[in-house]
Amino acid sequence: MAKKDTFIWANLVHLGRNMCSDVPVKKFGNTPPELLSYICVADHLRCDEKVWDDITQRMANAGMNMAVINIGEGIQLESHPELAVKGSWPVDKIRGKLKRLRQMGLEPIPKMNFSACHDLWLKDYSRMLSTATYYKVCADVIREVIDIFDTPRFFHLGYDEETFNHQSYYNFAVVRQHDLWWHDFLFFVKTVEDKGVRPWIWSDYIWHHEESFLKRMPKSVLQSNWYYGKTFNPEEKTSSGLYVKAYLALEKAGFDQVPTGSNWSFSENFSGTVDFCTKNIAPERLKGFMMAPWKATVEPFRKNIEQAIDLAGDVISRGGAQGKRKE
Repeated sequence: MAKKDTFIWANLVHLGRNMCSDVPVKKFGNTPPELLSYICVADHLRCDEKVWDDITQRMANAGMNMAVINIGEGIQLESHPELAVKGSWPVDKIRGKLKRLRQMGLEPIPKMNFSACHDLWLKDYSRMLSTATYYKVCADVIREVIDIFDTPRFFHLGYDEETFNHQSYYNFAVVRQHDLWWHDFLFFVKTVEDKGVRPWIWSDYIWHHEESFLKRMPKSVLQSNWYYGKTFNPEEKTSSGLYVKAYLALEKAGFDQVPTGSNWSFSENFSGTVDFCTKNIAPERLKGFMMAPWKATVEPFRKNIEQAIDLAGDVISRGGAQGKRKE
């Protein structure tokens, strides 16, 4: 297993997919046809086991050392079996997959997204936000997943894109704001930390709430700001400039970071992310990098995922982030 101070080269691996929309996405304008059935909610698991095995092996071959697993509805949780869908992996099966990852030198980290925009895997509970029932169910699944993963170093809580704009096509849209957003977020942080695990989140809340974010965000929370564009100019008066500027704000405030890039829009993005963040984040706070392909682990997207892994592998092989590789 990776040492505590090993520099992270992570890839986001999708098990569940019920996180992106509660309606058929034929309404999503220019969405490519092959992507439609993987954005909407389904009653079955959309994860090809052979593709999973192949891409995780490719990750190890590329020099990556961490698999951040987007779980969603992907596991038949014993605490809440009602959250499973057809084909969800039994606990024994996921444990076997985690053992294989560790043997390959890949540290498995669980990710369960509790953003109101991406929590459709919670089924009816996603419409019970901020109620006693909601808190109990969420705490139950977090505790069980931490046990399944044998108390991992980190637990990624997601928590991104909780805006009305990101839910404009949803049949049911809900957004927590102000103190309620913080109340629920800190509940999740405490639930994870009470199990001896470090919380990890997407940092995009800082984009439009910088003052409250820097004032109220615990330093114990590992940050992954994300940006998938081609240019890295924080002075740009555009959304791109805003997103890139967040890396600098987090650094100035003293947060630990794992910046995240992707091949979603541009193949150059990941290497650009590594270059920019290596130059602008202090080594003691730059904990690593994550690649996020944002494609379901299924055959139609094999090439997209393989490209993402290879792009990360190229950076690692060139001695990216001051030559820090897996140990």
